[in-house]
Amino acid sequence: MAAQSLRDTIKEKITTALKENLKMDEREFNNPWSTQDKASVLQESRCFSDAPIDSLKCQNLLTRIIYLIQQGEKFTAQELTNLFFGVTKLFQAQCTRLRRMVYLVIKELEPSDQEVFICMSCLIKDMNSKNDCFRANSIRVLSRVLDPAMAAQIDRYLKTAIVDKNPFVASSALVCGMTLHATVPDVVKRWVNEIQETVNSKHSMVQFHALALLYELKKGDRLALHKVVTSMARNSLKSPMAECLLIRYATQTLMSERDASVEKTLMSYLDSCLRHKSEMVTYEAA
Repeated sequence: MAAQSLRDTIKEKITTALKENLKMDEREFNNPWSTQDKASVLQESRCFSDAPIDSLKCQNLLTRIIYLIQQGEKFTAQELTNLFFGVTKLFQAQCTRLRRMVYLVIKELEPSDQEVFICMSCLIKDMNSKNDCFRANSIRVLSRVLDPAMAAQIDRYLKTAIVDKNPFVASSALVCGMTLHATVPDVVKRWVNEIQETVNSKHSMVQFHALALLYELKKGDRLALHKVVTSMARNSLKSPMAECLLIRYATQTLMSERDASVEKTLMSYLDSCLRHKSEMVTYEAA
């Protein structure tokens, strides 16, 4: 009887808890940003010119600007220009959180070539900063807003960043290379040696991005691409994500290549991936 009573009590408590959860789910969600409007944001953007800069207030306002843009709010060209010039004044502040928001907003505002020229010096300065967060994020922003004609000017900075000890900086530079490859492929092709060195990185994300960029550079040359894929297949990669990428490249190569030695190497590689310790790699190979 005691056991039955205990079971009934537990069952009742579970039922009550489930009902409470259902009531919570049925409550209407109140969006804390639903009252935001463009006029108030534009008016409050004057705080970007305050001295000293109120970092917390500016962070909040930048978040509201991103929210409005993401919701499809339309800004006129003049409004976007005014916001951009206001945001660039925040480079004076050294607050890391504020600087990260500045980077995000600059990407969202999509400044014109003339406007980008104004913030280029700040971004290049951050790219050479001792703060790795500033370095990595400034590189990511540059890849989105950089005028292709100016890519050659920062070429040496990006080559150095690719082999940086910090994986965040190295990955950012590699992603930057993927973006720039669409507009200035000749500049990115100069980084082949650095990219090949980074393919052997001990950091998973760096190795993944390096392999992806190396493929982009080589995919126009069939023989060079096959050489890269077969050489990678002979060496075990440390990154499961890079392994999955290499499996896809190996499969594409097998579809187009009829060389017996290449086919044997890649089939042996795919077979070994079926016994890989990472389930992600095993699933990709299957």
